[in-house]
Amino acid sequence: MKKMIIHGGKPLKGDVWIGGAKNSTVALIPASILSRTPVTLDSVPRIQDVDNLMDLLAEMNVTSEFVETTLKVDPSNIEMHPLPAGKIKSLRASYYFMGALLGRFGRAVVGFPGGDDIGPRPIDQHIKGFQMLGAKVRNENDEIVITAPEEGLHGANIYLEMVSVGATINIILAAVTASGRTVIENAAREPEIIDLSTFLNNMGARIRGAGTDTIRIDGVPVLQARNAHTIIPDRIEAGTYISLAACVGEGIRVCNIIEEHLDSFLAKVEEMGVGMEVNEDSIYVYPAGDLQMIQIKTMPYPGFATDLQQPITPLLLSAKQGEGVIIDTIYPKRVRHIPELQRMGADLHVEDDIILIHPSSHLKGAKVSADEIRAGAALMITGLMAEGETVIENADNILRGYDRVELKLRQLGADVEIVDA
Repeated sequence: MKKMIIHGGKPLKGDVWIGGAKNSTVALIPASILSRTPVTLDSVPRIQDVDNLMDLLAEMNVTSEFVETTLKVDPSNIEMHPLPAGKIKSLRASYYFMGALLGRFGRAVVGFPGGDDIGPRPIDQHIKGFQMLGAKVRNENDEIVITAPEEGLHGANIYLEMVSVGATINIILAAVTASGRTVIENAAREPEIIDLSTFLNNMGARIRGAGTDTIRIDGVPVLQARNAHTIIPDRIEAGTYISLAACVGEGIRVCNIIEEHLDSFLAKVEEMGVGMEVNEDSIYVYPAGDLQMIQIKTMPYPGFATDLQQPITPLLLSAKQGEGVIIDTIYPKRVRHIPELQRMGADLHVEDDIILIHPSSHLKGAKVSADEIRAGAALMITGLMAEGETVIENADNILRGYDRVELKLRQLGADVEIVDA
């Protein structure tokens, strides 16, 4: 494990370049095994989740090469193998291999997924979707075994009882090569789903409606990659750096963004009183003055993203008066960062899964633990605000989700290093 050491209280300035979307990347890499030809992905973030997914590809005799921001995947000699539970548990997004393997081989054997501990995240809707497509699903020795009928998967009308990004993606991956038409109703609308559908359509898939709550998929027998696919910018990384810029910046430009992907987040930042200049593909964040407390409620896209409720928390701590409120309707138990922030002098607490925040002008460095990716981002920003030294243990969780974070912070003028624990 690694730890991040921050000497805070230093104003930051300059430009920061946002990498490719983590939540797209972790779906696109499993999706690449559906291709019968080599796949090239551009703008791939340098994060540990990519390394873990490459390890899983190797288990199936799929070669991959990652140079700078380009990942090349060659599934030409892929072999069907059960994926080991140990590596599967290292990141939750590995469950996308369920849909991808089912679509490629008609069979998948995958250990139960792991990932961040942010409360219950059942996969029952994934299973329901596979079953509606004709697959049989059973649990054997803590592994999920999914098998298509002899004649293959068939299209179906699938209604998701609750909006689920993971289930929407997994059903798409299984349905693109199924016979007939599949219709997913109450589908998730995230930009990452549009990105995945664009990637698959460029390989010959027939997916319509991505980005709306009804997605239609007409199955095709074979997918073949022809051109490189450039991953969309990471809206969560962008929101994190915008929050950081408002907290400790003396003028920071956040480059390589898609503004409309950040609409709900930017609306809340503006409501607080942060000055910004929004351009076509960048946002300049002015030094913050007196900020107002606000209330935030996370919702499925295009609402305020659950992954941004923790990175925006340090910004609320910077407000001058009043009480801030965060209600996470997606993962109500996503509050493990609260006691860690309290160690740093933050005045906030949880009541009935609602986070209540008060102005905290005397933040101090402390030893804290990043128990998941976005909690780590909140601690990182707070450490940059605080006086003295902050040591963030389990910093691997930050590296799982943030592209070259140490380099980017140093380029802005931060005194930060990541070392082995």
